[in-house]
Amino acid sequence: MTTIETGAGGVTKVLIVDDQRIIAEAVRRMIAEDPSLELTWCGEGAKAVETALELRPDVILQDLVMPDADGLDVVTAMRAHPALTAVPLIVLSSKEEPATKAEAFARGANDYLVKLPDKVELIARIRHHAAGFQAQRERDAALGALRTELDKAAAYVRALLPAPTPAPLAAAWQFEASSSLGGDALGFHWLDDEHFAIYVIDVCGHGAVAALLSVSALNVLNSRTLPGVDFRDPGAVLGGLNAAFPMERQNNMFFTIWYGVYHAPSRRLDYACAAHPAGVLLAPGATPVQLGQTNLPIGVMEGIPYVAESTTIPAGSRLVVISDGAFEVQKRSGGELEFDEFVGVVAGAAGSGPTERARAVIRAVQEIQGRKEFDDDCTLVELQID
Repeated sequence: MTTIETGAGGVTKVLIVDDQRIIAEAVRRMIAEDPSLELTWCGEGAKAVETALELRPDVILQDLVMPDADGLDVVTAMRAHPALTAVPLIVLSSKEEPATKAEAFARGANDYLVKLPDKVELIARIRHHAAGFQAQRERDAALGALRTELDKAAAYVRALLPAPTPAPLAAAWQFEASSSLGGDALGFHWLDDEHFAIYVIDVCGHGAVAALLSVSALNVLNSRTLPGVDFRDPGAVLGGLNAAFPMERQNNMFFTIWYGVYHAPSRRLDYACAAHPAGVLLAPGATPVQLGQTNLPIGVMEGIPYVAESTTIPAGSRLVVISDGAFEVQKRSGGELEFDEFVGVVAGAAGSGPTERARAVIRAVQEIQGRKEFDDDCTLVELQID
């Protein structure tokens, strides 16, 4: 590897891979008028990748015909290395055949020049590709920083989700976000010594804005900060949320929710559903029962009442609450999974407790759709009521 200085303070590193030093010298003279360019010559094709990894150039000029290596194979090797795959590579060759040019581009070349080109054109292309590479690196750095922030935000959201609870009200959850930040949220906790609340929220859309609304609503429910609302009354809770989160103040976003309160002494479950999938009650020896209503989503219309209903929970029952992403999937056999089919999956889930059964349901749906990734946020909460 030989560095051929083109001027002081070079900032754009150009690597030329060519077995002929006279070609490297000619290129040096062409670009000498631009002091920002620094040229390094590698005269052995077999050492091109090694030299590029050492130099970390901004642009590579690659010859095709060399005694020790096929130039096209060198292009392939450059593109195969993670550290070099994005570095702009200009083929600089005496070959002018269209088939050769097509093969060079197919192997990953960014540009093709028949040597020796006019110096104005050569400098312009080097500058163009170097500027594009720098922009790509800046973009990647920005995306990397954004990804880090999103991962931190996702970790924060997950930190808000509850830990599993033990018997006689054993609760656990599974949450599969379709992106770094999902619009689903969930919670369960004791309101007092007798009342246990359980809820799942699903904000329309995905990403940071949906997650912010989801977290805001979750914090309100966790901290019970709706003025004048009895959190033991599901209808009042939905009404309070509807007043607190109108669409026009939430970037025109709304959310659905299933909210239930179990009264342990009487075994009564009060629940309300705002355009959310029904909860599924699985009592021993009984047909699964769907618990839901046709209330409007939260935020779409001010001042509307939310209807709540009640049911008695037999001992040994399971209550499963989900978001629609858990069942609105395309079956690999064709068609969309119907809710009744999904209820059958839930009823058939095996496991010694809520955590194992929730995982079993998620695995079963993944098998049904033939892939692990979900197109929508997927949330499932199971409450085992002894």
